[in-house]
Amino acid sequence: MLDLQKTISAFKTGDIRALSRLISLVESRDSESLYLMASLYKEGAKGSCLGITGPPGAGKSTLVDHLIQYRRSQGKTVGVLAIDPSSPFTGGAVLGDRIRMQQHAADAGVYIRSLGSRGAHGGLSVATRDLVRLYQAFGFDEIIVETVGVGQTELDIMQLADTTIVVMVPEAGDTIQTMKAGLTEIADLFIVNKSDRPGATAMVTALQQMIELGEGRVRVQEHDRQHRMIQTSPTGGEEDTIWHIDVLQTIATKNKGIEEVWSKVDAHRAWRVTHPEDVIEVQNRRDAEFAALATEHFGRWLQEQADSTALTHITTQLHAGTLNPYTAVEKLYTHIGLKS
Repeated sequence: MLDLQKTISAFKTGDIRALSRLISLVESRDSESLYLMASLYKEGAKGSCLGITGPPGAGKSTLVDHLIQYRRSQGKTVGVLAIDPSSPFTGGAVLGDRIRMQQHAADAGVYIRSLGSRGAHGGLSVATRDLVRLYQAFGFDEIIVETVGVGQTELDIMQLADTTIVVMVPEAGDTIQTMKAGLTEIADLFIVNKSDRPGATAMVTALQQMIELGEGRVRVQEHDRQHRMIQTSPTGGEEDTIWHIDVLQTIATKNKGIEEVWSKVDAHRAWRVTHPEDVIEVQNRRDAEFAALATEHFGRWLQEQADSTALTHITTQLHAGTLNPYTAVEKLYTHIGLKS
């Protein structure tokens, strides 16, 4: 049985085995994980989180492999979360990640963990944010979250990461047509990987056109927020409050374009420092996180209460058709004291 206090103490000394044990605890979503995360939350966020998403076959894992190498050459430690959105088991894309990144296995400055997505609608697991915080508390200089972009996953990674990269390939024209300008609400940077293939220039042009359309829409939607920031500008003049998304080309298998990617990521982080979230955005983010945690843990509690007398009585009537689902929920509310 895990001695939580002893493990946390070891974790704070940089014990990688303690980190592994606490990751397993967070993945289990045991009630102790709430206590763990509450205690570590006070430690504050120390590492930057880079999110990398995109369609299958875009070469994301190879790209991440070289991004790790570059940061390590700068003496920085790196923690990686490889997310498989299709299965909670190790395998498929996650196994591929492990194979492609195994050269870092002997490097004490790199830690790679695979995580199955247990979120709804193909989104990221609720545990993912907790694991990022765990990495931050451990003290990694750089945190990279890699996932296959499928629907809700892109939105989740955008909300989780400080900087989000969407990786495309020259052949991904159909993806562009499907997602269109919505991608510009997710990406802080686009990368056209495998850019030695035919169609790379056309893909870059298509993305640039999409960005231009997307930025125009954002400027209209955020007019009021921009106005507030212009009014408080130290110079008293107008200030462009929108990050201009760029498109870079890489050939990850040949280690080409990696330095340029990190340069742009660092530029985006510097921009974020001078353009912090406003009060409303911070409140909305905290509300969303609270709602996600409350939903998850209440759902777990409900499952644990499935055999209780009160719930058995409700479900028996529900199964017999003498109680409709809506009234059943009302009875549940009354049972737990949320409704008199």
